[in-house]
Amino acid sequence: MNILIVGAGGREHTLAWKIKQSPLCNELFIAPGNAGTALCGSNLQIETTDFEGLRKAVVSNKIELIIIGPEEPLVNGITDYFNLHAETRHVNVIGPSKNASQLEGSKAFAKSFMEHHKIPTAKYTGFTMENYSEGVDYIRKHALPVVLKADGLAAGKGVLICQSHIEALAEFELMIMRSKFGEAGKKVIVEEFLQGIEVSVFALSDGDNYVLLPEAKDYKRIGDGDKGLNTGGMGAVSPIPFFDAALREKINRTIIEPTIAGLKMDELDYKGFIFFGLMIANGNEPFVIEYNCRLGDPETEVVIPRLKNDLVEIFSAVGQRKLNEINIEIDERAAATIVAVSGGYPGEFKKGYVISGLENEPIEDSLVFHSGTLKEEEKIITNGGRVLAVTAFGADIREASEVGLYMLEQLYFEDMNFRSDIGYEFV
Repeated sequence: MNILIVGAGGREHTLAWKIKQSPLCNELFIAPGNAGTALCGSNLQIETTDFEGLRKAVVSNKIELIIIGPEEPLVNGITDYFNLHAETRHVNVIGPSKNASQLEGSKAFAKSFMEHHKIPTAKYTGFTMENYSEGVDYIRKHALPVVLKADGLAAGKGVLICQSHIEALAEFELMIMRSKFGEAGKKVIVEEFLQGIEVSVFALSDGDNYVLLPEAKDYKRIGDGDKGLNTGGMGAVSPIPFFDAALREKINRTIIEPTIAGLKMDELDYKGFIFFGLMIANGNEPFVIEYNCRLGDPETEVVIPRLKNDLVEIFSAVGQRKLNEINIEIDERAAATIVAVSGGYPGEFKKGYVISGLENEPIEDSLVFHSGTLKEEEKIITNGGRVLAVTAFGADIREASEVGLYMLEQLYFEDMNFRSDIGYEFV
């Protein structure tokens, strides 16, 4: 079958790499893609928000399967758009409906959903311009630290952990009164701070059934030792050593199964990935920090390479609501991905630097996935903050990280920066 992946990052390159291996894949297209995805299929110069352009491409290229990578088109209703048109209604779209995507698109919606279906999460209250003064009083009395979340999509920057009431009140004013995050921050969730270890769990649902993919832990801070500013993700590891059968069973029973059942009960059409951002508190008590309605990045770069199954076969089962017939097979080796970023990221950075070393084959047990890259004539240049992700395998996380770091040493672009301690707490 002909397949389209919508997106342009490391997540999409990883999916393209995996899908290209399937004998069920005839032609693969990526819109808009990057220099890495071009090695797996044909890039289409169509933006992820250009629904009309994507629809025309689906029709002209006889696409039968679409995988939506990023959150913005999902929250804006791309799945509904394809279902609305007779010429694309038959296409199997991996991505939830607009209503179901509110799980990520609105934190207030997600909180209400969890409250209604008794899914464990941090205590919270929501405020807008209308009850701003009540919010000020609430924050002044709140235990520290206090978490503020912009209700809508804010490019991963809408969550603030404030260590003082003065800081929290200042940020609260900036969000609601001064539109710090635009429309996304017009409503603010004030949330209890949970202490523990964050983990990422991924499910794929067909609306009735679901399968679990390998869990992962990502690293958001720019610097070694989890220091410095938050980023879109500097690396990830999988599996997580403390993630045992008992914890997995508890997460399934208290979070994943109630979520799948709740979506069906609320008549929310959900065929696609569900990311569960969890906090494991008090040793083994899982709480939902956030939902995403797609795969995470850079977690995809460790989760998908550990999957032994034919990914296209799994997606076909989603379309037929037959995921209950799929048995997920996982590579037992550990995987670590380390992200190489542009100097200055997550602040201001320059683009256009030539990347060297990509012309050579990756060393054994390693893979290179492109994020922010562009092919210009015969050269590949930097085209974003997060540029490349090197994924490596090993008997354990230490070995996987060491292989990844060695592979990164074979690559170079000006002002290249990466963390040298991904997975540090497990080695």
